[in-house]
Amino acid sequence: MQTIKRFGVSLHGLGVICGLTAGVWLGAAEAPTKLVNSGFSPFAISLCMVAGVFTARWTFPTLLKGTKYVFADLAKRKHLIVWALLAGALWAVANTLTVFAIRDVGLAVAFPMWNANSLIGLFWGRVLFRELEGASGKNIGKVVMGAVLIVTAAVMLGFSTIHGSSMGQHAFRGIVAALGASLMWGTMYVPYRKAYLSGMNPLSFVTAFTVGELGTVLGLTLSLDGGIHSSAFQLFRMPGVLFWLFLGGFVWVVGDLFQQFAAKYLGIGRGIPLSNTNQLWGLAWGALVFGELATADRQHMLLVVGGSVLMIFGALAISTAVASAKEQSSTNEAVLRECNRYGLDYHRAMMAQAGIESGGEDERRRWWDYAIVLIATGSFIALGVRAIVPPLAMNLKWVAVMAILLAVSLAVGGLSLWRRTRFS
Repeated sequence: MQTIKRFGVSLHGLGVICGLTAGVWLGAAEAPTKLVNSGFSPFAISLCMVAGVFTARWTFPTLLKGTKYVFADLAKRKHLIVWALLAGALWAVANTLTVFAIRDVGLAVAFPMWNANSLIGLFWGRVLFRELEGASGKNIGKVVMGAVLIVTAAVMLGFSTIHGSSMGQHAFRGIVAALGASLMWGTMYVPYRKAYLSGMNPLSFVTAFTVGELGTVLGLTLSLDGGIHSSAFQLFRMPGVLFWLFLGGFVWVVGDLFQQFAAKYLGIGRGIPLSNTNQLWGLAWGALVFGELATADRQHMLLVVGGSVLMIFGALAISTAVASAKEQSSTNEAVLRECNRYGLDYHRAMMAQAGIESGGEDERRRWWDYAIVLIATGSFIALGVRAIVPPLAMNLKWVAVMAILLAVSLAVGGLSLWRRTRFS
């Protein structure tokens, strides 16, 4: 089923497009966390970003499918609501840990450490969902080596931006935080895969997911960051700064949605490493926009070139590892197991695996759908008109170039999803 083509692209090809598009957007989403160096706590930064994430996550499903479709999809698979809430909680903890890591060891060191989540996801995919079972030795080698190459490249790219002793006195704490984020994010993909083997639409899954993430990060802030006296609530009274954190959350949501579709159509063993090419794009933002490599010596530039080449080869290896009929049969057995366990319709679940709607879901928009979109859009506009340029040195020409690349990748990825699956 994975190789059936419609509108000129196979499901494998669609998954690859989604994974690479996710990398472009996720790579741009971490820049606002540089504000952690402005005296705000990691909990405050995380809560404000997640507020932006919450706003965007409800907007996209409403805009693309409508709330009635989303809630009907959730109602058919009620057991997955708990899994979505759990995934959201894991994401919130991981996101908070990344802010601690950035504060203590810097983005360049922390980024590659938490991107080891692809190896954790590969492990869980194999153990829990029988991914790669029945695959040829060549394909197994491509996926495993591709994931290892991407992680190795991420480490090289991360260290390419270290000049001198950039780690603070809490370096060990920062490293532990980054590795903890990696574990949380790698495990978070387990609920993803359960949802998509059961036939749930990624847009429905993230709607419940966002409730878990916002509730968790709010709980962390209130319990560990001074309660109502947290600096987070000071940030909410600073719209000029808050806009950039909301924007970071918005960019993250776009990337994560494509990552969700990559996990659906490729599995977590293939989809997550491809989305982790975000390290390459994160480096591009750091080097071109923020000038992080302006004083780099030859050794550091060699790390940049070598890491970039390795990451490209890793992505190519995974992209060409098309699942065989035997491996697809193993995936179908995993779908059957989920259907038998929860009393789901196997035929509909298999149709959903192919990106085909089979339940006659109502996608008509109601007045409240438009109200949700208008409120979300209005929130961003209200914050944007009062935004102030962050006190960071930036090359605005490269900001424009990177913004154009984001727009192009969104157009390619979105159009591919629409033509092939109608965002299903």
